[in-house]
Amino acid sequence: MYPTLFTNPGVKDFAEAIDQERGQQLAKWGEQHHPDGTGSKHQQDDADRARRWCQDAFGSGYGTWADVLTEEVAEALAERDPASLRTELVQIAAVCAAWVHDLDSRAEPTTPAA
Repeated sequence: MYPTLFTNPGVKDFAEAIDQERGQQLAKWGEQHHPDGTGSKHQQDDADRARRWCQDAFGSGYGTWADVLTEEVAEALAERDPASLRTELVQIAAVCAAWVHDLDSRAEPTTPAA
């Protein structure tokens, strides 16, 4: 399918799953263009709260993947600058890849049966 470009565990499978889903989205809705809708004061305040929540959760020993992802999404939504927004969106994808890899490494299979 693709040449092996990925060096981190689980990223190749994750990228292929995203590529498949993206193909389904394009087939269903076609190419889409929307405003970003990010960077409001409210979204910036939410990002600050999410960042503190995540830090407190991990500082207390109770941090979860949901906490990490929530923080990253809130930070993306707080961005006004397109380059910074892109960086945050890539960070979200990386957190998702790590979480999916963690799920896949557990004793019970998490990938849907084909």
